[in-house]
Amino acid sequence: MADEVDYEALPSNAGLGVNMIAGAMAGITEHAVMFPIDSIKTRMQVFATSPAAVYTGIGNAFTRISSTEGMRALWRGVSSVILGAGPAHAVHFGTYEFVKDFAGGRAGGNQPLTTAMAGAAATIASDALMNPFDVIKQRMQVHQSEFRSVFTAMRVVYRNEGLAAFYVSYPTTLMMSVPFTAVQFTVYEQVKRLLNPRGEYSPSSHVIAGALAGGVAAGVTTPLDVAKTLLQTRGTSQDSELRRVRGMWDAFRIIWTRDGVRGFFRGMSPRMLTHMPSNALCWLSYEFFKVAIRE
Repeated sequence: MADEVDYEALPSNAGLGVNMIAGAMAGITEHAVMFPIDSIKTRMQVFATSPAAVYTGIGNAFTRISSTEGMRALWRGVSSVILGAGPAHAVHFGTYEFVKDFAGGRAGGNQPLTTAMAGAAATIASDALMNPFDVIKQRMQVHQSEFRSVFTAMRVVYRNEGLAAFYVSYPTTLMMSVPFTAVQFTVYEQVKRLLNPRGEYSPSSHVIAGALAGGVAAGVTTPLDVAKTLLQTRGTSQDSELRRVRGMWDAFRIIWTRDGVRGFFRGMSPRMLTHMPSNALCWLSYEFFKVAIRE
């Protein structure tokens, strides 16, 4: 009978390549499974000009979109996520493990600062790759989107708005993603250590820790996500003020003026509903693929 895998020693034994492949597989799995809820979140965050695009909740949005546009509309843009999620998550998890090892995060003990730093570094690197794909995804998710193909959307957005359209939201994305990832990784590591003090491969502890980490991080960063959506979908809006939004602070001003405090929490329920199971699935996939690839 083969010896039991020394789970906590996996990263150093398996190398950076294993972490990157595991991260890529986890990222694709996470985004693909939860994509319909993410589509609803995007639509709830956009300032709609048509009454048909105003939704009162997740159930209302799901029913109306599926009945009027068909179930396929909830999956529109998923190909953009799949194209970007693999490389971005490979870089994300690879950077996370590298920085954590480099900073002594595996030396033992409780090191939330090292974990948070590794998570933040991972986000900066991965978002640089993912941001253009996220822009295309949201352009395809909005109500009455003109796009059905990722490559058509890329070509049209580049032709009409230039390269800047793919990165206008990058500073906001980082402002959101760095604290999101730092909170997510910190909560995940702390809960995992509490539930699984021996550091063994334990799917149940990965699922619980991942879900809690995703929910907390998603709730905390929702205001920044609303601003990001406004910036990334500006080119699809019929509202001249929205089309001219220039950056994060301009987006905050518009949200505050039009909707007050509650405007910063538009789509929080579907955002948390997306991130809790998707984060649980992501961590479960990541930890599983690390073990599977090594074996």
